[in-house]
Amino acid sequence: MEKFLEGVPIFAGIDDGALELLLATARRVEAEAGELIVREGDSSNEMFVIGEGEVRVWKHHGTPGQVELAVLGQKDFFGEMCMLETLPRAATVEALTACTLVGVKSSAFYRLYQARPEQHAILILNLARDLSRRIRALHLRFVV
Repeated sequence: MEKFLEGVPIFAGIDDGALELLLATARRVEAEAGELIVREGDSSNEMFVIGEGEVRVWKHHGTPGQVELAVLGQKDFFGEMCMLETLPRAATVEALTACTLVGVKSSAFYRLYQARPEQHAILILNLARDLSRRIRALHLRFVV
């Protein structure tokens, strides 16, 4: 599964030992087109990296006010907010095509923090950079 994480922006600069630690409890997930992978409002402690396929991220999915926030593909990831907070899911993610994903639990991030704090710091900085990029993209789409 380590190959799955190569080229994923939030894992840039993370060494092989740290990746192995993150993947020790990771799981492979298959989703069919149209399947809801995560649902807004659900509790969770797992983020996902897309190995193959595309997903659509929705706010208020299935309601008259639903809004598409993003379409994500190979090497993108979602659900990362649960690595930083314990609040319910902020959006629904639906598979647009058949997808292969890797699920990484927040407990793996904590184990990385305990064992390799310098690698954890790189990961958190990468997450912050990506969250900033996503906020800017949403701002351009919905505000400007």
